Amino acid sequence: MSNSKKRAAEPAPETKKKKKKTKFSQDDEALDMELGLNTLFNRLDNQLLADHLAQKLARFGSDLSSVELSDLTVSANSIQDTTSWQENRTLDNLPGFLEKFSEGEESLKKVPKKKGSPHTLIVAGAGLRAADMVRAVRKFSSKDNTVAKLFAKHMKVDEQVTFLKSRKTGIGVGTPARLMELIDNGALSLDNLQRLVVDASHVDQKKRGIMDMKDTMMPLARFLTRPEFKERYGAEKKPLALLFY
Repeated sequence: MSNSKKRAAEPAPETKKKKKKTKFSQDDEALDMELGLNTLFNRLDNQLLADHLAQKLARFGSDLSSVELSDLTVSANSIQDTTSWQENRTLDNLPGFLEKFSEGEESLKKVPKKKGSPHTLIVAGAGLRAADMVRAVRKFSSKDNTVAKLFAKHMKVDEQVTFLKSRKTGIGVGTPARLMELIDNGALSLDNLQRLVVDASHVDQKKRGIMDMKDTMMPLARFLTRPEFKERYGAEKKPLALLFY
């Protein structure tokens, strides 16, 4: 009897192992390492994105209180659903994505009269990636409308402050911590801001995106939940669109 019981119990560890393997293989299935993309974001509507953010926040913000976590939570109605965009979310396709979720190419080329007051901010996880994104959106720049480089890689805050105070810019590309610093010191104006675009799909060679590491996810969460943004998500007056690319 004990032998038959033992045999009956034997498949259990295998089943457990199989389930775990399936879970990881499903995660990997969403990764296109040739393009450096997590294709999961093509399929996440605003509610699923809000849930995804909440899961990452719970994971990396385990040292925070429930009140602090609540303050850093982005609600589903704050996020614009971009699942209608079914192209690969590569750098080459970024201009087309921006055009679809704005009033088109000409509106993106327009530059606000106020200096250092972009209509679009693109948020990347690292300086090198942000530099690539600057190049990707150069089609919307002109002699009087420069894409602002708002990240720490090889650039000092003072240089960026000088740039923002002296130049008109329609699109700024930066990393969360540096963007917050420039907003806090008054150099980066939010007066004309219409959209925030998060570079969510990109993954590095270690299969990590902006939400997959504590040192990029937590600054991103703090940036997206700034009071001046939260009060404008989904608002009737001066609405601010939050898009995940």
